Amino acid sequence: MKFSTKDRYALRLMLELASHSLDEFVPLKTVSEHQDISLKYLEQIITPLSRAGLVVSGRGSQGGYRLARPASEYTAGEILRAIEGELTSIPCLASDAEECPRRGQCRTLGFWAGLNEVINRYADSITLEDLRKNSDAAL
Repeated sequence: MKFSTKDRYALRLMLELASHSLDEFVPLKTVSEHQDISLKYLEQIITPLSRAGLVVSGRGSQGGYRLARPASEYTAGEILRAIEGELTSIPCLASDAEECPRRGQCRTLGFWAGLNEVINRYADSITLEDLRKNSDAAL
C-alpha cells in the first residue's frame, strides 16, 4: 500500500492545527507557510476533512480552520480515511468492491486481509496528540 502526498499533507495540516489552541482559527495561508505546502493543495485537502467533520471553519478576518475536537480524540486512521476512503491493500477487500470471481480459490486472500487488519489497527492506534508529542520531541 502506498500513501499519497495528499495523505501525508493531510496529517501535516492536522498537526499544524493541533499545535494551536482548540478555539483558535488558523488561516490556511499560515499553514502553507509553516508547512511549505502550496495554498491551492491545502484547499483541496481541507475540503474532505471539513466534510468529515474533522475541522471547523471560521469566516472573516479572524477566520481559518481549527480542530473540531481535542487532538487526543483523532486517530491517524480517521484522518487518512477522510482523504482516501478505506485503507485497504487490495481493491477486492474494499467494502464496496464487487465479488471477485476468484475469491474462492485465491490462496493469497488471507495474507492481504491480515495486512489490512495490521494497517488499520496501527493507523487507529496513533492519535493526533501522539503525533504532535512525537514531533515536538524531535524539535
